[in-house]
Amino acid sequence: MSYEPIPLPQRAPLSDHEALTQVEGFRDDMRQRRTIRHYDPRPVPEAIIRTAIEAAGSAPSGANQQPWHFAAISDPEMKTQIRGAAEQEEAKFYAGGAPDEWIAALEPIGTGASKPHLTDAPWLIAIFAQRYGLGADGSRVKHYYVPESVGIATGLLITALHQAGLATLTHTPNPMAFLNGLLGRPDNEKPVMILTVGHAAKDAVVPKAATIKKPIEDIMTVHKGDG
Repeated sequence: MSYEPIPLPQRAPLSDHEALTQVEGFRDDMRQRRTIRHYDPRPVPEAIIRTAIEAAGSAPSGANQQPWHFAAISDPEMKTQIRGAAEQEEAKFYAGGAPDEWIAALEPIGTGASKPHLTDAPWLIAIFAQRYGLGADGSRVKHYYVPESVGIATGLLITALHQAGLATLTHTPNPMAFLNGLLGRPDNEKPVMILTVGHAAKDAVVPKAATIKKPIEDIMTVHKGDG
């Protein structure tokens, strides 16, 4: 495809005051987002999951190659298989596969090898990074900035699901190659995360440590010119 410029889609202009009000509201809403491990089993319509993934698919990516795939799973048997495989890897991690320093860092979060959320929640979304693309003739097509691109898309997905009133949990058992076989994904795709999605259980709790966020002074510097 050759370069062909088209007009930028128009958006309603905002005054500085309107812009600040909107972004403050968004910030305050996102401050309510929490990673949870306790889910209500009530169903979530597929249309909500599909729309959230469509939002994720709008993310910027290296050379616009969109090197991602999202496998949405509600099948109970498949979720059970994923949980079993994930817990096997987690058991190794907590039984000595991880350094003591890492285990100590996780202690305030309260995690362990048991992952009931993988079967309790109505949806799992397995996120794959396409390490390279495939041409029509089966040849490899180099992809650029794959981790960065998939990370941005995942952030949009989590945000879209939060906007829909849903809770999520990012889960990264290592290794995750079992997902390729279970979900029928090709070798050029690397699983990077399982996102648990659903409504928070009425008795859901979160670790206090997870509510502590760095202040703006620690995460932002401002460099102003003289003009």
